[in-house]
Amino acid sequence: MKITTHIIGRLKPHYKLIVGLTTLLISCSTLYNLQNLPEVKSWESSIARFDSLNRHESYPSDAIMFAGSSSIRLWKSLEEDMEPYSVIQRGYGGAKLTDFAVYANRIFSISELKAAVIFVANDISGSVDDKSPDEVRKLFLIVLKIFRKAHPDTPFFWIQITPTPSRWKVWPEILAANELIKKECEKRKNTYFIQTDYAFLDANGEPNKKYFLSDRLHLNNEGYRVWKEIIKEKLDEVLK
Repeated sequence: MKITTHIIGRLKPHYKLIVGLTTLLISCSTLYNLQNLPEVKSWESSIARFDSLNRHESYPSDAIMFAGSSSIRLWKSLEEDMEPYSVIQRGYGGAKLTDFAVYANRIFSISELKAAVIFVANDISGSVDDKSPDEVRKLFLIVLKIFRKAHPDTPFFWIQITPTPSRWKVWPEILAANELIKKECEKRKNTYFIQTDYAFLDANGEPNKKYFLSDRLHLNNEGYRVWKEIIKEKLDEVLK
């Protein structure tokens, strides 16, 4: 015990560096393993379109990037809803953290942002390929690390995965992932978790169907109005 304590004492000044390097190696290994998966490569054309927009479009330096899965892509009134903030919309199909982590460096390549708001909701859906809540947490941390490399001090907002009728049977697992990510956000400067579940549950504590399209997964116009109020309130709280 004395020898172990002595060794730990000698390593303590370098402990954070060792942990940081270990985390970086794990992140690089994870991304290397993910990048050639067919389900990841299938999104290349969508990301290439973002690359083209980043190269050829001009964005104000105080724009807020909204990125993630189809709920971001389908948010037709996003620009109007977020006024007076300027927005950059970067949502694609059925994004999962497995592919978002691979493409994050390209998605976040815009040099200046006022903030980033991220929503990725397809890693736990009730399929045989679902990730565990802790796997979701680890992928979230990889995405955050990539964002911080490009934008060290920029506010980063993570929207809680919504309770939906179509995925209600796996809500306990989704909720566990949400809670793990919330705890990670609370540990970090300029990193915020936007809780939304309370607004989408009815008096029985189940997803309120009036906020969803017929697919029972995506938000309808009324659902987006609810999202808008919650998200904008949090943006105003932090950014103003």
